[in-house]
Amino acid sequence: MTWRALPISLTELCIDKTLRCGQSFRWTKSAPDTFSCAIHGRLISLRQDSKNLYYRALRPTPVPRSLSSDEKNAPPTPPSSTSAKIKYEEEELEDTKIETEDEITDGKEESEEEALETEAFLRHYLNLGPNLGELYENWSAADANFAKRAPRFTGIRILRQDAWEALVGFICSSNNNIARISQMMHKLSQTYGPQIATLNSQSYFDLPPPSALTHPSVEGQLRTLGFGYRAKYVHQTALLLSLQPEGWLDSLRNPESPLFGHAAGQGGAMGPSGREGYRAAHAALLSLRGVGPKVADCVCLMGLGWGEAVPVDTHVWGIAQRDYRFGGRGKGKSGGGGGNGNGKGASLTKEMYGAVGDLFRRLWGNEAGWAHSVLFAADLRTFSAGKEEEGVRVEGKVEEKVEGEREIKVEEVKVEVEDGEEGVGLLTPKETPARARKVKVEKKRVLEETVKLATPESLTGKRTRASKVESEEGREEKRPRFGTRWSTRRKSSRD
Repeated sequence: MTWRALPISLTELCIDKTLRCGQSFRWTKSAPDTFSCAIHGRLISLRQDSKNLYYRALRPTPVPRSLSSDEKNAPPTPPSSTSAKIKYEEEELEDTKIETEDEITDGKEESEEEALETEAFLRHYLNLGPNLGELYENWSAADANFAKRAPRFTGIRILRQDAWEALVGFICSSNNNIARISQMMHKLSQTYGPQIATLNSQSYFDLPPPSALTHPSVEGQLRTLGFGYRAKYVHQTALLLSLQPEGWLDSLRNPESPLFGHAAGQGGAMGPSGREGYRAAHAALLSLRGVGPKVADCVCLMGLGWGEAVPVDTHVWGIAQRDYRFGGRGKGKSGGGGGNGNGKGASLTKEMYGAVGDLFRRLWGNEAGWAHSVLFAADLRTFSAGKEEEGVRVEGKVEEKVEGEREIKVEEVKVEVEDGEEGVGLLTPKETPARARKVKVEKKRVLEETVKLATPESLTGKRTRASKVESEEGREEKRPRFGTRWSTRRKSSRD
């Protein structure tokens, strides 16, 4: 089994950032430097160095056909070689060769013809057509804030995902985090999707089509798999799609970003709020269950190819206020219309939502959603801190120190947020204040921190309790309430 090289620089594509920035939820780390996913009827694995993207693929093992009477009487054949350990060699920089072993217990290596088709599919899926370096230059020339933040976040492309995959993934993103959404997508595929291959004892399943999720038992089954209220939306959206004419969802695509194997067309003239086709696609998606403006924009951008779609939530709303003085708030110089002159405390209303998108479309043009995703990634702790937060337990610890006659109490606090505090434009991983902090509390002085400390006496009683709060849309969210005083941040959902 061989790795094939596709020459491309990290400036034009960085799979580590592109596959982890919250636009796709089914790529998993199958090795420290390898991403794998069952997609488009095959198992694809990717890895990258500074000059090349390496890929390999497995196809499903063919289903045995019925034997004729002569074949039944023929001598037995040796056992299938698919259970053997396959060795392959890969060429890396400086002509170094590394021999690796992989155990394939289900699946078959691609033929030359199939491998060429996989390369064509990857070029399509990874959206390698646009010159990303030129786009970054154009965005930087138009926007000083982008020019400042982008150099550390090159190579982020918007994938050409299947529209159904983007839709179901972002329905699951409501009040959620990347790790949990990925688990849901894996369980959905494992329960209802076709098995593609088994590599190194790990089985990979493709995403099921909407028709596989229309049975009345699906909602209950998804609830047992941990989907919560999202189970109803996934099931009912699958039902609604089954009632539409075949190909309805893909008919909403940008003609410039067609399905794999189809010819591109013209997307239409750009307006202040995007092209007519984009606005029509966004409105049509809002008719589906569990789809609000943010989810609709995520699907338009990542699943339907409308590059001007800008998903806006409290996270992106904060960027607009902080860096672009949207509504008169922040230190940026780009300016922003549509505000009330006082961005402090302003709510993200429907009008504000559209105005933020229009602001970024004026700055960045037809690919505003691409540029927005770069700034979004630059703001993620996942990349700034070097690893993703997986959540921590609530813990309290008090130490006492004595300096002269004054006693200083120091507390370390860790906070757990179960479902992720923010559902963001491209969906952040668990962005929470759940990090250990040491805060000194002195006489008549409390440091301004996200977590304000309790007295030692309060820690001896009940530490935490959770209250269920109904959101505006009637969904349950868990909000921690502490004996300590805690300045909370606004919670955002995907729909």
